[in-house]
This record gives sequence, structure tokens and C-alpha cells, in this order.
Amino acid sequence: MSDDLSPRQAADRIGTTTRTVQRWIASGRLPARRVGSRWRVAIGAIDAFTAPGAIGASASAARPTTQPIRTLFIANRGEILARIARTCQDLGINAVAPASEGPDALDLLDPDAMVSAAAFAGADAVHPGFGFLAENADFADRVVAAGLRWVGPPPAAIRLMGDKAAARELARSLRIPVLDGYDEPDQSDEALETAATRIGYPLLVKPAAGGGGKGMRIVRHPDRLMESLGAARREAAAAFGDDRLILERLVEGARHVEIQVLFDGSGRGFELGERDCSIQRRHQKILEEAPSPALDATLRKRLGAAALTLAREVGYVSAGTCEFLLDERGSFTFLEMNTRLQVEHPVTELITGRDLVADQLRIAADEPLDPPGTEPAPGGHAVEVRLYAEDAEAGFLPAVGRIEALRWPYGDGIRVDAGIDVGSEVTGRFDPMLAKVIAWGPDRPTALERLARALDETIVLGVITNLRFLRWLVRHPVVLDGQARTDTLDRIWPPDDWAAKTAIPESAWSEAARALATTEAEAGDPWAGGWRLNGAYTARVEADGEVRGIESSPGPATSTALALAGDVVHLDLAGRSTTFQLADPPDVDRAARAAVAHGIAGTGPSSVEAPMPGAVLTVHVAAGQAVAIGDPIVTLEAMKMEHAVTAPITGRVAEIAVRSADQVTRGQLLAIIEP
Repeated sequence: MSDDLSPRQAADRIGTTTRTVQRWIASGRLPARRVGSRWRVAIGAIDAFTAPGAIGASASAARPTTQPIRTLFIANRGEILARIARTCQDLGINAVAPASEGPDALDLLDPDAMVSAAAFAGADAVHPGFGFLAENADFADRVVAAGLRWVGPPPAAIRLMGDKAAARELARSLRIPVLDGYDEPDQSDEALETAATRIGYPLLVKPAAGGGGKGMRIVRHPDRLMESLGAARREAAAAFGDDRLILERLVEGARHVEIQVLFDGSGRGFELGERDCSIQRRHQKILEEAPSPALDATLRKRLGAAALTLAREVGYVSAGTCEFLLDERGSFTFLEMNTRLQVEHPVTELITGRDLVADQLRIAADEPLDPPGTEPAPGGHAVEVRLYAEDAEAGFLPAVGRIEALRWPYGDGIRVDAGIDVGSEVTGRFDPMLAKVIAWGPDRPTALERLARALDETIVLGVITNLRFLRWLVRHPVVLDGQARTDTLDRIWPPDDWAAKTAIPESAWSEAARALATTEAEAGDPWAGGWRLNGAYTARVEADGEVRGIESSPGPATSTALALAGDVVHLDLAGRSTTFQLADPPDVDRAARAAVAHGIAGTGPSSVEAPMPGAVLTVHVAAGQAVAIGDPIVTLEAMKMEHAVTAPITGRVAEIAVRSADQVTRGQLLAIIEP
């Protein structure tokens, strides 16, 4: 007989259930080791575990008494912090959180700092939210070692399922289909290149750790592989502290569907249906809905069974999500498991009537879960969109600024989960998601109609957001018909007539000029601006790189979607916060460079400017070097993602204005190119 036993054999020896043994292994209470994708337990470890006075001396050790949570430390910020705190208030739990801004701010990526802050606050438990430390098994270990309860799955389950390579291996061992790919330990360029040739192009490069789409790259041609591997490694290391990569065959036109699972401490688990997350940009989800318009009852049952099989195999506890791809034939493959609460969990809550955060807290307090069907279940359909601080019309570049005005929608079936308020500073330090707007309806058309109306009622001024884009998206025929795929946005955005439809209207110029005239008049300087004897006030007003001379006079604002911030006016233009300000005096050189940069005929030099704030990661060229249109000039890093700034013209680099590691602001000069 082997000295190592399987969890089932160990359960027989101890006199308990296989699930109980799996939970002991996952929580670290019963020492075990992995052999391939399976756990093996030494007989000596079992004997020590069941010795008199040991934790496993009887199977009753698997049934801990309820331990109420009185103070919860939320190791996060923004929208998810507010979301968790709201449930804490409902349950009578005191919620505390670290400072993320200002002189007392803590590093949200520092496990030791978070555990120390939780202990100092007198917390009983720690909830990581999503992002940051939510899928960091070492952080979970530190929380448990400090005597605090971890609101999430056991550290061992996080470690296994958070490693995409190990998760793929586990799925294969359970006969759950995975994409053809490469997930071996050899991470050399040579090994990855050989694997890419075997898999074939196009393929997907993705980090083995973490989630959220960070570091993922589509490679369509072999000559772009090395560049993509380097960029993916850098982003993975910056975001997750782990630069290992896996390769997968790219499925064109796929749907992205995920299953929500929930397991309590007794090993009882169930799935709460699916969410369709197919509408994405750069592997970042934008719109999610439940249920999926792509599934029939048979496929829904198969996906649910696969998700439960995976979760049970690793002794899963708490809320988790298994993600799958569906191809055009309806065949599915396992992608990964997110061992945390998902951003899109509200759509599941709205169609099931459950509060998933409350479920997590009850599980952490060792309470049993009520099975599905015992809670009020409204059914119907729910759709969510993510409001990001990013400029969809400039390639979805991140945006920063101060929230100057804010209006959220309300009404039947409308929910808003927000992490901002008037006065909030949106910086480049964190993920650009500001809020989620969710709508429920008795059927899918009603839910989408309510969501469109809710977005029309939403106003965010002071920071450019994707709100105008979202209003367009939820009304697009491919969304209304439920036919969206993961590559849909690449095909439909932006529409050909978008620039003409969204040009700044004359009324907006006039409104902004009137507001600026009022501001100058109230400043008490009669010579300010464009004052002329016996003439109307004339101002050179600038917005979106365009300058106009506008005649106006001081007067009250006529738009309800306007915010004044010093000498700057923010106007809502169909959902986009547009900034108007007095333009600098004319400058011939600057005007010439701007004209070339905007594609206007000219022979002068062209400025290459930072499209967003960030850090200079790489300077690709040197002064005097010849470049062509589209050649990379500088790569910036913002929000742990890379953005290449390219040459707007063909010519010679006349000047490089930045160096690696420099911090730059939006609009800052990076380089000058002469034709």
C-alpha cells in the first residue's frame, strides 16, 4: 500500500466525508501535496491529524460553531468598498477600510500593511473585494495567521485556481474541455515560440496569474510574438508580481459566459446561473447580462455541472466564478476560475434575489447557506454596464480629473453601484471604473430599455467618461438582438458617422462663452478676456483641441448639465463631459505643429504629446532617427497597462523631451518630429 492516500482514501481512514478532507486540505489544516492535478495525503500526516487533542480527532471538527462577524475590514476602495459597506450596514456589521488617498494613504497592494491596519481597527474578518489583493493567496494566509477570518475561499484553492496553467491542468484531468495551448514551466522565448508554431496563429498570450484582462495580447503573425511576449511579461509582473505566461488558441467570434458558484463551510454548494460577458474591449468587460441569450437549457446544465465539479475538486468555499468560451457551434471550453466576488455580480443578485456579499459574510461566520429557491427570486433579466473614466473616442485612453457635477438615475428596476461623489479626484493610480449602472426587467427588452433610459439620465461632469459610448452601445442592433461576441466592438466601433454626429454644437460654444464671460465679469477685471470699446465680449474659447472666437456677454447658464470650476466650464454633450476654457494667445509654431498633428496640410514639425497621464516605460527612438507614421515613439504605463504613443507623420525625430521613468501629464510634450 502506498504511503500516500487520495482524499477519498483519507476520508475512509479518518471516518468522515471526502468533501471534509478536501476542505481540511484547502484550508491548510491537513498537510498534503499535489501530484499532477491531484492531492495526496501522507499516512503519517493523517495519524498526526487524528491524534487525541488534534484538530481532526473527530469528524465533528468539520462542524465549527457559528462565529459572528462584528467588525469587517474591507481591504479595498471605490465602488466595491461602498458596495460591501452597504451590506454590512444591513447586517449590523461595523465596516472599516484603509485610507487610499492623502497623507495617511496605505498601499492597497501591501499584504502586511493591510493585515496590520485590520488588526489595529479591531476587525474580526477581512473582505478583499475584487482586484488588488482579492486573489492573493499569500494575503489570505497572512489574514488567517493573524487570527482574522478571511471572507473568501481557502488560500490553497486561490493558489491552485488563480494559476491559469494549474487550473487548465485540473480541468483536463476532470475531462472538462480546455483550449489548445501551452502552460508548461519552461518560459523561455524559444519554448514559447515553438509552442506558438504548434498552436498556430492567431493565438492569445495571457499571464498565468491574476485576471481582469491585464497583460493579454492577441498575436496574429509570428513576427509580433516576441514583442507581445515582452509587453505581456512586463504588465503581468507589474500587476501580479508574476511574469509567467500561457498561450491559447484564439477563438474568433466567441461568446464569454461564466457560472456563479457558492459553497458554504459544510461543503454544500450550488450554482446560481450564468452571466454573459461577451461585450469586451481589450479583454476588459463593458456590458454583462443574466441570463445569457446564447444558452439553452441543456447547455446551461452542462456549464453549471462543469463549474460545480471544478469547485468541489479544490474544496472551494465562498463565492466564485468559472469562466467559459462558447464557439459558433455551441461547444464550450474552460478558461479560468475567479476566486473572488466578480465586478458583475449585481446582475446575478437581481435575477436571484440574493445578496452575494451577505452570503460571503455568512459563510465566513460558519453559517450554513440557504439553498436556491428559499429566497425571493424575481427571475427576469438584468443588464449591467461599467462606467469608466476613459475617452472612448480617443481609443479608450484613461482620463483623470475632479468630479464637478454628478447625477445618478433612479426608477423601477434601476440600481447604481458607485464609488465617486462630487469632489472625488480621479487619478491614474487606480482602475478607471467609477460606477456600474444596472437595470432589471421582467424580460430582456424591458431591462435594456430601462438601462438606456437610466444612462440618458446620468450626468458626470469634470472627467471624461465612456457614458456617451454606453448610450450608443445599449441601443445598437447587435446588442438588442443578443448577438454580441468578444470581437464585436472591434467591428462596430466607432461608427463611420460618429465624428459628424458628435461634433460640438454651436449652442455649446455659445453656452460656454457666456459662462466664461460671467466668470471674468465676476472677477472684477474690466480689461480681461476679449473686451472691446462699444463691442460685445469676444473670447477665444478652446475645447477638444479646437479654438473659436465667440462673441458673448455675461448671463445666467441655460443648461442644467453645466459645471463651472474656476475658469473652466464643463458641459455635458450627449453624455460626454467636454471642457471649455479660454485659449492661450496665438502662437505660430504651436499652431503649425498642431495642424500637422491633426492631419491638416502643412510643412512644419509635429508634436507628439501624452494622450493621458502616466509613467514613461520606454523611449523607442533617439534624436535624429527616421520614423514612419505609426512607429512607436514612447510607451506609457497607466493603471498597470501599457499604451504606445506613435508617430503622427513620417519624418525625423527632432527632439525627445522625456526619459524612461518620467511621470507625464496629459498633453505634455514627448517628442517633436520634423517632416
